[in-house]
Amino acid sequence: MIDVKQVTEMQHETVKRWHGEEIDNSYEGFLETACKQHSFNFLLWHEEDVARSPDVGDHRIAQAKRAIDGYNQQRNDWIEKLDDAITALLDARQITHEEAAPMNTETPGSVIDRLSILALRLYHLEEQLERTDVSPEHLESVERKVAVCLVQHDELSAALVQLLDDIAASRKRHRTYRQFKMYNDPALNPYLYRARKKAG
Repeated sequence: MIDVKQVTEMQHETVKRWHGEEIDNSYEGFLETACKQHSFNFLLWHEEDVARSPDVGDHRIAQAKRAIDGYNQQRNDWIEKLDDAITALLDARQITHEEAAPMNTETPGSVIDRLSILALRLYHLEEQLERTDVSPEHLESVERKVAVCLVQHDELSAALVQLLDDIAASRKRHRTYRQFKMYNDPALNPYLYRARKKAG
């Protein structure tokens, strides 16, 4: 149904490319959706770096915080789009499930999101191994972290393959879980709607 290896290869390849070039998305179908979701994690990661920098002023930190909120909202919106795309694939193949079939604790879209973050973490950890201004102890610590992340990536990828196989075989149910983020919604965030009411 979905080639998990293609998804993870796309995530690793684009992380490397986007550090030297503009964000692009030349993929099609499900990979295009996965790449779009991945791009918001990429943008989010780097704005979080800015927000934690002690050498930037309050104005830039405020800009970063607003950007982080926006990218995080889009990241979550596109997790839902990944799961909606899986629903569409199931519908197209007329795959149904028994109501008694169990749900997984997280959706395939959420797993793909975690793999996206792991791709970013591995890239930045491996970047540390190229430094010449750090101690051998620092490099050894980073090497241990890379080894752990690689194991986690392999295990999480395998778990996603198994989950997708179970969904395709109707052994597990699939559903898009709507997260209904409230902080960016002027109708649901109390601070925003009270401020708007005062201004009016």
